[in-house]
Amino acid sequence: MIDLKKSEIWFITGSQHLYGEETLRQVAVHSQEIAAGLNNAGQIPVTVVYKPIVKSTEEIYDTIAEANNAENCIGIVTWMHTFSPAKMWIRGLSILKKPLLHLHTQFNRDIPWNSIDMDFMNLNQSAHGDREFGFMVSRMRLERKVVVGHWQETEVAEQIGAWSRAAAAWHDWQGAKFVRFGDNMRYVAVTDGDKVEAELQFGFSVNTYGIGDLVAVINEVTEAEISTLLDEYEATYNMDASLRKGGEKHQSVYDAAKIELGLRKFLEAGNYKGFSDTFEDLHGMIQLPGIAAQRLMEAGYGFAGEGDWKTAALVRACKVMGSGLPGGNAFMEDYTYHFDPNNALVLGSHMLEVDSSLASGKATLEVHPLGIGGKADPARLVFNVAGGPALNASLIDMGNRFRLLINEVEAVEPTNDLPNLPVARVLWKPLPDMKTGCAAWIYAGGAHHTAYSQNLTAEHLYDFASIAGVEFIRIGKDTRIDQLRNELKWNDRFYK
Repeated sequence: MIDLKKSEIWFITGSQHLYGEETLRQVAVHSQEIAAGLNNAGQIPVTVVYKPIVKSTEEIYDTIAEANNAENCIGIVTWMHTFSPAKMWIRGLSILKKPLLHLHTQFNRDIPWNSIDMDFMNLNQSAHGDREFGFMVSRMRLERKVVVGHWQETEVAEQIGAWSRAAAAWHDWQGAKFVRFGDNMRYVAVTDGDKVEAELQFGFSVNTYGIGDLVAVINEVTEAEISTLLDEYEATYNMDASLRKGGEKHQSVYDAAKIELGLRKFLEAGNYKGFSDTFEDLHGMIQLPGIAAQRLMEAGYGFAGEGDWKTAALVRACKVMGSGLPGGNAFMEDYTYHFDPNNALVLGSHMLEVDSSLASGKATLEVHPLGIGGKADPARLVFNVAGGPALNASLIDMGNRFRLLINEVEAVEPTNDLPNLPVARVLWKPLPDMKTGCAAWIYAGGAHHTAYSQNLTAEHLYDFASIAGVEFIRIGKDTRIDQLRNELKWNDRFYK
């Protein structure tokens, strides 16, 4: 569903006519080689496209205008091989609508000590050509990422790769549609927010449909479609005989499959990239979507429960950013704590809907009473989530701005069977420690719903927040409460 290689970042090299045709030919050859090298770098998941070098105000403007209008272009990478007078860039940068990365590199890694002369110096002027360009971007107050180092370094490719993933997620949000079935959970604050401001800020829209609209589509699902999906369930998951075709509890699985097929049809017909629902608004539905939400997330859709459209959109963005990387991205909730002073842990889960892409091993399809919502017993996938580095991300509406908050965590392998807890679950240790991590999250106003990621880092989310123009707060191994509280106060002043 998500193919990042279709996305393009354009490699644009700045120079000027001052140096003559021979120098400009060499600039073009070097630029093409760098673009090809970056395109072949395994750390960069998108396609890097070489664009002819720009040497004048008109060429710069035309190239940036072309990038703005190119459907597959998700951002531009600029590099000044020689000196490129920055006033030439004003008109073009003033119309730039795509994310910007400034690569501060040079073609050669080493200085050729024995042969260096002024011809070499005139050709290889990135050391001050990029400073001229950098001044203008700063003067114009444009957001960008600056990456410094030789273009063949692994670290440089990794940093460009992280930014390109963030740019791809941002591009995916532009014009995206998310559907909310029913309203927000009653009286709940943090999962709601200003959908108009979100569309202005982020480019995606959120619109509500009644459950009856969805139920009408569910009721059109054919018996043949249901039978095919039930076969897939039985082939893919561990299942008790009572849930298989002919079993005494099979009806619950049948109903769940019908809901999944109807949901998928509704999302595909409306070209939606994610959805939310709430157990308080299920009129006409037999059970709350459990396995349906889990499997649709695994297919790439964003999701969050209880009307939480912001987290649904964030889950989708994380899935785009993490596409092709080992590990998954999922809807998550901090559910309950283990306050053992020697082994403090958070148990993350949700009633039903944790993405099965996180499963460690083969998931089990089970049917149990929910105890909330007053509907039939829902089918869900039950599994543990593996240990390892991870993070939780929360998108919050602070009234005068949006805040993207992350907490880096260390997930741990479950040491208990949890036989009476039939939901997907993960255990983690918040960084820097349980008390500091939880206190910092609460001071920052973090939601109880998050996007949980096994394959993204703070760099990905920071790049994404920078492109989106929103506040970014990181809770990690170096976090101190006094410093974090000061950062929050400074940010309040800045955004006022």
